[in-house]
Amino acid sequence: MRREDFMYLSVKSVKPLDGYKLLLKFENDEERVFDVSPYLDLGKFTELKDISLFNSVTVSFDTIKWSNHLDLDPELLYQKSTLLHQGT
Repeated sequence: MRREDFMYLSVKSVKPLDGYKLLLKFENDEERVFDVSPYLDLGKFTELKDISLFNSVTVSFDTIKWSNHLDLDPELLYQKSTLLHQGT
């Protein structure tokens, strides 16, 4: 069993991309892309349609957050993202 099957992985870096996507690097060195667009019509996530707010994303502890204090669970980020690059 792989570690990520029973434990979440911390986010080590985040970079906003075009199309409301995020480039995430996790502690296992995987680079993954998370698409935020499916969430943009839900509650406080609607605020992220403002591209300057969307681009304010930073790493906070083991996950990410925006300047409006919205955050996402690192497990969700990992499970719903697409692998871009496998770390060595």
